[in-house]
Amino acid sequence: MAYLYTKNGRPLEQSGDRLYSRSGQYLGRISNGRVYNPAGQYAGTVVGDRIVYRATDSATLSGPSYSINHVGIARINAVPAAILGDEPAFPD
Repeated sequence: MAYLYTKNGRPLEQSGDRLYSRSGQYLGRISNGRVYNPAGQYAGTVVGDRIVYRATDSATLSGPSYSINHVGIARINAVPAAILGDEPAFPD
């Protein structure tokens, strides 16, 4: 398991190509450095250990995916990052 963060520092859990929120909710699948929500729509781009929403990448699509929710994680927020892009619209 790996841990990623949103642009504003909210912790996320990566398990294989699956991404989960701090509360354990399934957020989507990571493919080619991009995150796609369960419906297959673009949700963010992986930049180092951060996920940011970039309008330039938002035209990409993927197939739908599903997964059961995970047990939540107990991690504190990281410091917000000064990188190009917006905070992704992930539930906490």
